[in-house]
Amino acid sequence: MITLGGIIGASLFVGSGNVIRAVGPAAVISYLVGGLLVYLAMQMLGEMAASRPAIGSFMEYARVGLGNWAAYLVGWLYWYFWVGVLAYEAVLGGETVHSWFPGLPSWLCSLLLIGLFVGTNVISLRTFGEVEFWLASIKVTAIVVFLGAGVLFALGLWPESSGATISNLWEHGGFAPHGVDVALTGVALVIFSYFGTEIAVMAATESVDPAKGIRQATSTIVWRILLFFVGSVLVIVTVIPWDELPIPKDVANAPFTVALERFGIPGASVIMQLVIFTAVISVLNSGLYSASRMFSALAVEGFAPKIIAKKAKNGVPVMALLASTIGGLAATVVNFIAPGTGIFDFIMNSAGLVALLVYVFIALTQWRLRAKMTPEEVAGLKLKVWWHPWLNVFLIACIAAVVGIMLTSESGRTQVWTSLVATGVLVLFWPLVRKNLAKRSMRTESRSAPEDDLESVTGAV
Repeated sequence: MITLGGIIGASLFVGSGNVIRAVGPAAVISYLVGGLLVYLAMQMLGEMAASRPAIGSFMEYARVGLGNWAAYLVGWLYWYFWVGVLAYEAVLGGETVHSWFPGLPSWLCSLLLIGLFVGTNVISLRTFGEVEFWLASIKVTAIVVFLGAGVLFALGLWPESSGATISNLWEHGGFAPHGVDVALTGVALVIFSYFGTEIAVMAATESVDPAKGIRQATSTIVWRILLFFVGSVLVIVTVIPWDELPIPKDVANAPFTVALERFGIPGASVIMQLVIFTAVISVLNSGLYSASRMFSALAVEGFAPKIIAKKAKNGVPVMALLASTIGGLAATVVNFIAPGTGIFDFIMNSAGLVALLVYVFIALTQWRLRAKMTPEEVAGLKLKVWWHPWLNVFLIACIAAVVGIMLTSESGRTQVWTSLVATGVLVLFWPLVRKNLAKRSMRTESRSAPEDDLESVTGAV
């Protein structure tokens, strides 16, 4: 449920309309291929996490497998990504609440939402998990009902149906009206919708039985993706001719809303507004958890100020949570105070490549760590990636292809270049961080030196 809570958001309920309009019914292929890439990355992450659970997840594995530089880059980029998500979801949620209660300004609603979920995260890890479970349950229930009604409608068995609509898959220009290559291009649009699946692995490390939780999360994620993402898109393109979908500017024009209206369900717009709002605050809740855990792990390893690693008595990294909240608040405030400066847009766009970079680091790290293992250690793995290392090569090649596809569009190029700028800033700070790591190592050695001397004296006596 935490996995689903992290990935089912406005990108599925609303954003899927843009993908379908651009690709046609073949958008199903786009979501299938994107799901496959995420599944491979999750299997690689699962192998590492099942054998050595760590709060920092892939950041910690990158440090062990590739070195401090890799951990520093991937950790900070991941935190930066979620700070941007916090701001985006807070703004979207605030505007939704404002539409319900016009007397409350949007900026105040956004701040109230952030404060509410900071509270759920501060109380305890269990509170976060329970809140996320119920929020995700609402989304899952809505999608299950949508899938059931959609199948009946497509087969002509729904009360409001005038006959089977399966022919929408190949009519109106064919299954791939713009070509199969465009369907593959659509992968670049959908792969970001899946980002967040790694939250389950991070949360499992704090559970009673980490290895078991990690195996369950990574082994079932592909079925969840196929059912909820691919299934939903398949229902939409079956029920509604792809070229009749409106531009999803708001909830009223979202593909799910249009489909519910076809089903004859009254108040479809209101229902979807409530579901999407639930999805928004669920991702906001997950984002606070992910950002705080990664920030805390960065501090533990010396990549961030030491104070950020401080935890409350209940184990919650409260300083990392508050610091992440400040970052999200800053981006949110910028959106309301100076919307014309482009700062908020830069933050959103510059996180565009983070998902792909994280998957590349996961593939490289798992490849490196497996190479260091003995045959006996490999045989003892509880969760093992198939066809190693060819699947690693395949995943990295596919991600490179997605980046190449992104460079062919103006919006994609914007995301690529702004992401490179953000990465470049981190690279500039690396020499300073490396220097601090060296000082930290020297202090650790100096503190252990007297103990070594005492042991030698004791041994001599």
